[in-house]
Amino acid sequence: QVQLVESGGGSVQAGGSLRLSCVRSGYTYSNYCMGWFRQAPGKERDWVATMKSDGTTSYADSVKGRFTISKDNAKNSLYLQMNSLKPEDTAMYYCAAKTWYSGSCSKAGSFGYWGQGTQVTVSS
Repeated sequence: QVQLVESGGGSVQAGGSLRLSCVRSGYTYSNYCMGWFRQAPGKERDWVATMKSDGTTSYADSVKGRFTISKDNAKNSLYLQMNSLKPEDTAMYYCAAKTWYSGSCSKAGSFGYWGQGTQVTVSS
């Protein structure tokens, strides 16, 4: 059974930083996409960043230059370092994974495995 467990959310002031972690278990695919999505109240779940099994990373324009996605295979973990946080970054952040061989890794509907989410709140 695949499990994704996020942690690291919290409340910070604008300009601050947070590091989200996602530990995966039961996921043994060698070709995959893993990523971060976020959802603010009343809004759709938006793509934030993804990393493919070949190491390729992609970012939404809204976070490019501020957020960094990384992984530690030895720890079965995915991370999202978030710097220069803005109030508009406030949302529930979700870790997601799917098997990947080609194509996009930015559509939430294409991901089959999700964590429970971790809340990030940025105050002005």
